[in-house]
Amino acid sequence: MFIPPSAWFTGFIPDLPTPFDPADAIDLKAFAALCERQIAAGVPALVVCETAGEASTLSPAEQELVIRTAVDVVRGRVRIIAGAVSNSTSHAIALARRAEAAGADAVMSVVPAYNKPMQEGILAHFRSLAGAIGLPVILHDAPSRTLRPLADETLLRLVESRRFVGLRDGSGDITRPMRLSRHLPAGFRVLSGDDSTAFGFIADGGDGAISEVANIAPDLCRTIFSHVRQGRLQSARYLDQRLMPLIACLAKEDPAALKYALSLLGLMQPTTRLPIVPLHPAAQRDVVRAFAAIADEELIDGLGA
Repeated sequence: MFIPPSAWFTGFIPDLPTPFDPADAIDLKAFAALCERQIAAGVPALVVCETAGEASTLSPAEQELVIRTAVDVVRGRVRIIAGAVSNSTSHAIALARRAEAAGADAVMSVVPAYNKPMQEGILAHFRSLAGAIGLPVILHDAPSRTLRPLADETLLRLVESRRFVGLRDGSGDITRPMRLSRHLPAGFRVLSGDDSTAFGFIADGGDGAISEVANIAPDLCRTIFSHVRQGRLQSARYLDQRLMPLIACLAKEDPAALKYALSLLGLMQPTTRLPIVPLHPAAQRDVVRAFAAIADEELIDGLGA
C-alpha cells in the first residue's frame, strides 16, 4: 500500500551509522540490530548511507548491501531513505538507481561538496537526479560541509516538481520553516539536520529532525517531538537541554563519537573508516559524562551502572 512521504517524513528520524567489524567489513548483524531498535522505538523511517553512515567511504556495492539489508530487516514496517551522496551528478544518479533497485522508499541527496556549484548548477544537479529515478527525492542542505547553500529561491524552483518531497536542513537556521511555509506545496516536509537546533527548528514550524542523537536516545527524542506538537514547550526544552552535552560530543567528533556511544550500549563496535579514526580517550570520557547527564534508566542499565 502506498503511503505518501508526508505521512512518514516527520518526527525524529535517525541517521544510522554503518557498523564495521575489526576487519573493516560491514557488520550486518549489528546494523540489523540498530534497525530493529529504532523500529521498536516507533520511528517512521530510517536514513541509511548518508552522513552518519560514512557514505563517502562505502563502495557502491557496499551501499547497495546496506540498503538491501535495511529493506529486508524492516519488511515494510518503516520507510527506508537511502543516501545518494556524490559531488558528481552522474555518480549520484548511479547511486540513486542502485537504491531504487534495492528497494528504498526514497533517496536523500546533498548539495554537491567541494565543487562549489552555482545555484543554477545545484538546480540542474537535483533535477537530473530526480528525472533519472522513480523514487521521491529528499533534498539535503548542509552548507558547513558543502560550502554552497541550497538557496531558498533554488528550493522553491525545485519544489515546482512534486518529485521533491522534503528538505533536510542542516543550515542551523531555525527561522527557515516559518519563512518558507507559505511558499511550499502542501505535503512538503522540512526537517532539521542539526541536532543542536532541532528543538527551536521544530518549535518554529519544522516537521522534525534527521538526527544522530536519536540513534542513542530514540524514546527521549520522540517525547521531545510529541511535547512540542502538544504545545508543551517548557517540558520539551527541559528534555532537550538534557541531551545537549551528548549532542555537543557528537557534533565535535562525528561520527566517531556516535559509534563510541553506541558501543557503550553494546550495540556495535566503535570502528570507523579512514580518514575518520576512533575516538581518543579524552573524548571518550566526555561521552560517558554526557550519558550521565541524560540519566535515562535504559541507557544507564546499558552502561552497566
